Amino acid sequence: MTREVRRRNASRAGKRNAGARRVRRVTAQFWKDIMSTTTQKESIRAMWQWCTRYLSRVALAATVCTLSACAFSPGMTYRPPAERDANARVSADASGAGGLDGVQNVSSEDLIEITPAFVEQHDAAQHANVDAEIRQLFGTPKPYVIGAGDVLNIVVWDHPELNLQTTQTTGGGDGVGASSVATGYTVDASGSVQFAYAGLVHVAGLTEAQARAVLTKRLGEYVRKPQIAVRVQAYRSKRVYLDGEVRTPGLQIVNDMPMTLPEAIDRAGGFTATADRSQVSVTRGDKTVMVSLPAMLAAGINPTNILLRDGDLVRVRAANDSKVFVLGEVSRPATLTLTDGRMSLGEALGDTGGVSQYTADARQVFVVRRGPGNRPQVYHLDGRSPASFALADRFPLERRDVVFVDASSLVRWSRVVNLLIPSSAQGALTAKAISP
Repeated sequence: MTREVRRRNASRAGKRNAGARRVRRVTAQFWKDIMSTTTQKESIRAMWQWCTRYLSRVALAATVCTLSACAFSPGMTYRPPAERDANARVSADASGAGGLDGVQNVSSEDLIEITPAFVEQHDAAQHANVDAEIRQLFGTPKPYVIGAGDVLNIVVWDHPELNLQTTQTTGGGDGVGASSVATGYTVDASGSVQFAYAGLVHVAGLTEAQARAVLTKRLGEYVRKPQIAVRVQAYRSKRVYLDGEVRTPGLQIVNDMPMTLPEAIDRAGGFTATADRSQVSVTRGDKTVMVSLPAMLAAGINPTNILLRDGDLVRVRAANDSKVFVLGEVSRPATLTLTDGRMSLGEALGDTGGVSQYTADARQVFVVRRGPGNRPQVYHLDGRSPASFALADRFPLERRDVVFVDASSLVRWSRVVNLLIPSSAQGALTAKAISP
């Protein structure tokens, strides 16, 4: 055995002996205090004083550690911005960094109380926003305007030599039989048609009546008082596009009947079973407007007032894109899907089993929402009284909202204790296992 090993063993033995001597000294003092008394009653009193003197120190140390650890309790909790600002100022002063510079990024959200007055104001603002955004899509029905690609049928009465001949074709295997197909005049890319005697006539941007007037004037130089009929035989110049949760996505041709948003969706076969009627986007040019059909009806706005134009893109989103998240001290935390974009705070809490009667702090019910500029907006509801759920039922949730119910202070303290006690026991077992 080397000298180093002998020295290490001697050091360990010395420590063990010192510990044993300390235990013997405390024990001896204990029995000395007990035996110095003259009666049994005084001995018991001395024993009790000795125990309380040492155990109180242990209890005080354990209490201080436990209360200090509450600041590091597991799980989520919400502290108001004012409380976080105060803590940040204290930390900044302690570090010498200055107060304001240390707290500029702490208060990053707005805390709004959910009260009856706020709910009334919120409802009025929602209706006003719907009205302002949707009205820019409104339009007045107008006569169809001829465009490039349309096919025109032009007939000059009592002058069959000026009219195109109708050709007869025999039906194929569909069993329809003979059908009559008339060849029309296609409007070229420049917006003009070529007609006998009249030459090249520009008709793009004109209604049928206006095109008839132009042709009558041009042909009147060669035919005495011509009677002309002009109509669009095939509509091919204007179209809108439908995508998303409709049964037959694709393009829809705009004809002489004004195409409203509900009509376009109906032409595409209607909504699918997974469609979200509150998430219908209309893209016109470089601008997209979100349309909520249920919100429009609730605000007393007729969706047929939305008139689509050539080139508009309509997209219906899926319902599973509109979700809210319920977290914290509820019976069943879950992700919920909005029904046509509608769900109240009361419905969300009810669908997840309500606020936990054992762990929740009913005063701390929060709704976290992403506001303008990605700034969080936090709405607070004091739900101690069951009557507050009548107010919660009037507060509408929006897609991607987070509902959070905080735990009570006693529950957070209990969780810290539950973490510390197993850890202390495990530490004692580990120390015993590695001790020589």
